[in-house]
Amino acid sequence: MRILFLGDVVGRSGRKKIFSDIDKIVEKLNIDFTIVNAENSAHGFGINPSVAEKFFSHKIDVITTGDHIWDQMTIKPYLKEEKRILRPANYNKFTEGEGYRVFKTKDNKKVLVVNLLGNLFIERDNLENPFTKISEILNEYKLGKNVDAIFIDIHAEATSEKMSLANYVDGKVSAVIGTHTHIPTSDGHILPGGTAFQSDAGMCGDYDSSIGMNKTISISRFLNPGIKNHLTPSEGEATICGVIVDIAKDGLASSIEQLQIGGKLKQTHKL
Repeated sequence: MRILFLGDVVGRSGRKKIFSDIDKIVEKLNIDFTIVNAENSAHGFGINPSVAEKFFSHKIDVITTGDHIWDQMTIKPYLKEEKRILRPANYNKFTEGEGYRVFKTKDNKKVLVVNLLGNLFIERDNLENPFTKISEILNEYKLGKNVDAIFIDIHAEATSEKMSLANYVDGKVSAVIGTHTHIPTSDGHILPGGTAFQSDAGMCGDYDSSIGMNKTISISRFLNPGIKNHLTPSEGEATICGVIVDIAKDGLASSIEQLQIGGKLKQTHKL
């Protein structure tokens, strides 16, 4: 099984590039299941139903999110209806939507996708410990027993928290991939127990920017900390960033590779 995971989609630039290329990527690279973190896809802050529906009109199976999931108020009722979009599982259980769910591939394989939000340097109300939450989830789901693969998107600021979580669940899940910092890391590898890991998948957005936002506005905020000019997404050509994880029959990873297509960054694949 081949799972494609794309990092944070930022604004119109990121959306446009994905809508243009994702179907070709899935077909050319023989992808069986596609996950996209789209928590910054609606003008850089959150996601709304119309944007989500556009993603699902392409070869995208699941949308994960993060700390900006609540930025667009229209998403709350949508989360109750649309099961293919996840919010972090360690938000309070009375929050709208679901944080993990089992999905089926076109070959009827069962993939558990878990969306978690880190605690370190991220201040959010009603947030449980992600380590405690994943322990609860893995008491219910086991590789090779009731699911064929388990994929975790850990949306967190600190690399130490992401790496610690991956080591904590090593051998119990197929992959742990980090999001949130918008910068693709070069540490993709398979842990001793067979779990694929990368600290951050990067973003799908314009890298001639400050993590996807207009660089002039970002610089002005650092020069004048007391003046909070509203950030807006950069509109140049986006790079699609993500990882491809191959899953063996036992549910553990057999390989992990980076994907970078378009825009400013070094290209890993040609369409």
